[in-house]
Amino acid sequence: MHIPDGFLATPVWATLDVAAAPAVGYLARRAQQGLEQSKVPLLGVMGAFVFAAQMINFPVGMGTSGHLVGAALLAYTLGPAAAGVVLTAILAVQALVFQDGGVLALGANVINMAIAGMLAGYLPMYLWGAGRRRRSAIFLGGFLSVLTAAVLALSELLLSGVAMPAAMLRISLGLFAISAVLEGAITLAIVEALESINPDFVRQPQRSAGWVMTGAGVAAIFLAVVGVAFASTNPDGIWKLADVTGIAPHAKSLFAAPLADYQMGLLQSVWLRKAGAGLAGLGLIYGACVLCGRLLARQRGA
Repeated sequence: MHIPDGFLATPVWATLDVAAAPAVGYLARRAQQGLEQSKVPLLGVMGAFVFAAQMINFPVGMGTSGHLVGAALLAYTLGPAAAGVVLTAILAVQALVFQDGGVLALGANVINMAIAGMLAGYLPMYLWGAGRRRRSAIFLGGFLSVLTAAVLALSELLLSGVAMPAAMLRISLGLFAISAVLEGAITLAIVEALESINPDFVRQPQRSAGWVMTGAGVAAIFLAVVGVAFASTNPDGIWKLADVTGIAPHAKSLFAAPLADYQMGLLQSVWLRKAGAGLAGLGLIYGACVLCGRLLARQRGA
């Protein structure tokens, strides 16, 4: 789902960079209104969990893989504004440290996943989350978050002049739809698991979140250390499309990222390199999200 540098035309990525900055600033101001210092660690834990889950690719068919995006999950557990800020921090760290998604294309990825995808994911929960259709709303939110981000990414590639015949576009949308269904199912399962620990967690996440944070933290470490050993090695939807359309060689990096491709180069085995990079990423994401949260909470107090 992450678009690398080199795939989008300059007017496209530049326009989206310009649009993303004030949009994230607006979300930060909205998040500030309801953010208390006691809730700040939750931002770090949930951000780290989503980062770890994004490392685990699962097969979706035709030699393509997908992974959890987590936009809807973050919106449910943190609120939509804080979710947008946290997912933006995740995307920024992934681009700068792991070379996952472009630096110039960061605005596109933020618009697709942290803003439009997050809002689409939150909408069903906002409309129906308090009634009998709550479980369906949670599933639908996860589904819509991925499908919205995918449609935007494909549109941006089309605007950049990437030739996609109608048949190829239909197949791509079908594969992204499978990923969206899995996102919805995984999101529902995680929310129900969190609420089994604390029934009021999603409705009032700032209260009694200690056990939930412990569970999410342990799960994040497990995914980063153990889960990576079982992750699919197939390319995700964007890279599969790039291979088919012939634009994969256009991908470029502006600098050598320290943990590119989620590998810690000093270690020997492939599993150790991935696990080491995953644990380093957990620390970086937790720290970045907590720092953002503290700055916002401090400004709110001032």
